[in-house]
Amino acid sequence: MRKGRAAAGSLVFLVLAPGIVAGLVPWVLTGWRVRQPLPYWVPLQVAGLILFAVGVVVLLHAFWRFVIEGLGTPAPVAPTERLVVGGLYRYVRNPMYLAVAAIIVGQAFALGQLILLLYAAAFAVAVVAFVHWYEEPMLRRQFGDEYETYRRSVPAWWPRRDPWNAAGVDHS
Repeated sequence: MRKGRAAAGSLVFLVLAPGIVAGLVPWVLTGWRVRQPLPYWVPLQVAGLILFAVGVVVLLHAFWRFVIEGLGTPAPVAPTERLVVGGLYRYVRNPMYLAVAAIIVGQAFALGQLILLLYAAAFAVAVVAFVHWYEEPMLRRQFGDEYETYRRSVPAWWPRRDPWNAAGVDHS
């Protein structure tokens, strides 16, 4: 898949998947209304805004890696031609899902809407199940030993301290 098509497909998927999960659903649940803050909520609101912003940056970076490195999209209907292991993927296998969770939790703290914490927990359960039962087996079939080496070297959910580098391959 050429980079232009990969970029267009990734943009569509960005709007449809994370846009709905981390944007539309939180809006439906809360109307993005800030609950009357209590004095101790101000630090949580600031932390929430920071978490939200970091989540957006990580999400955009992860999508970009799929375009420039993988030559495809995160969408299962238009997968990458190459395994994406560069950038933030050198630290953790699932930065995209972690970013979406951070965006949801960030909104929960910034808005003071506890319903979003429950939603984030439901999202986490669904994502872990999806990764375990669908995504990892599909990546094993598509990329074989390359994925197995990556899977053994990079944690799924808790980032490594130092970046992983596959046997001298530059994945920066």
